[in-house]
Amino acid sequence: MAKNTSKNLRNQVMYQIFVRNFSKEGTFKAVIPSLPKIKDLGVDIVWFAPIHPIGETARKGSLGSPYAIKDYRAINPEYGTKDDFKRTVDAIHKTGMKCIIDVVYNHTSPDSVLAKEHPEWFFHKPDGSFGNRVGDWTDIIDLDYANKGLWDYQIETLKMWAEIVDGFRCDVAPLVPLDFWKRARTEVEKVRPGCIWLSESIDPPFILTMRDLGLVAQSDCEMYSVFDILYDYDIYSNLTEYVSGTGSLKAYSDAINRQEYIYPDNYVKLRFLENHDQPRARFLFPGEKALRNATAFLYFQKGMTLVYAGQEAGLSHLPNLFDKDTVEWESPEAVDMSELMKRLYDIKQDPLFADSTYRTKTYEDNVLKAIYSRGGNKIIGIFSLKGEPGIIPINVGDGRYENLIDGTTVEVMHGYISLNGEPIIIRAN
Repeated sequence: MAKNTSKNLRNQVMYQIFVRNFSKEGTFKAVIPSLPKIKDLGVDIVWFAPIHPIGETARKGSLGSPYAIKDYRAINPEYGTKDDFKRTVDAIHKTGMKCIIDVVYNHTSPDSVLAKEHPEWFFHKPDGSFGNRVGDWTDIIDLDYANKGLWDYQIETLKMWAEIVDGFRCDVAPLVPLDFWKRARTEVEKVRPGCIWLSESIDPPFILTMRDLGLVAQSDCEMYSVFDILYDYDIYSNLTEYVSGTGSLKAYSDAINRQEYIYPDNYVKLRFLENHDQPRARFLFPGEKALRNATAFLYFQKGMTLVYAGQEAGLSHLPNLFDKDTVEWESPEAVDMSELMKRLYDIKQDPLFADSTYRTKTYEDNVLKAIYSRGGNKIIGIFSLKGEPGIIPINVGDGRYENLIDGTTVEVMHGYISLNGEPIIIRAN
């Protein structure tokens, strides 16, 4: 773990914006009017998916993937100018939020500036042509970090952007040498003290596939030596297996509990139900009660919470990465989750969320109970992930307790608590 990573990051919420699809205009300027509402939702950090020009060669879809970058040091003209971007970041800062941008350092578009100016910095196939190591990423070519000149260029680029933004979300960071990230963090710190480093860590099967090919693929334990925050892809498959009926809730709970002892004491996971690569929360939990429970548990997990733009509207459609596909904020299916999220954010500010022991337990494969505890104080969350009523045991004194989510009263009798299908969070001694 980065030794100076603060546990207080666990109290925070990050909000992801893909500029192209956030609004009809698809520009930085069109983001600014929404910033007060985003702040009011309970957000500390705004993360922009890649903001750079997109390659044209081998482009997927009509507009291309933002992760097929043509020029690391320029702004996508579809979004506006560099001044537009700076004004947007300034507006974010004025609300009290921070801003991070995507860094895609494993690969570029085939027609990138670097491919033209420094072809020697790239991976080449046996016939000498550009290529990539992951077959379905057909719109990109891989960089080769055996070239130290590439290190200098990439770090100078990071330092350039660090004069504007507060941190970086690093795409498939485990495929880039760890020593590069160590040097980058040290040098960027001189420009942006306290810079935030988020790694898109990768799932276990992908790590094994890469290593089977003889390629670099670092584990979460390795990445924690440099990065502040890692994705929880190490356990995401346990969640999707549960909701699809191919796995158990207990397996997911057990995977969460393992994180408490296999990672450093100040580990911070980015907890998500959805992102630009994964199905929407509403797709996974189509029932409204189930969605509210899943959302409440998302915020209740130990780590930083991620909200992908549109999640607060309870939308099920995941915007396409390769074409214009604007978030349907006024969709007939929309379910307003914003008031719930605001309340959950307030609850998440409790110091126990930052520094305490954390454990989960399941009941009847549909109810998940989670407990933060330290010094005799407890915060307990109970989540019916199918939105069903029930009765489960609970180790607190009999009596009446306030549900911190909605202010209603819940009762414990003879060591049991009755559930009505809605999420419950209580304080206890």
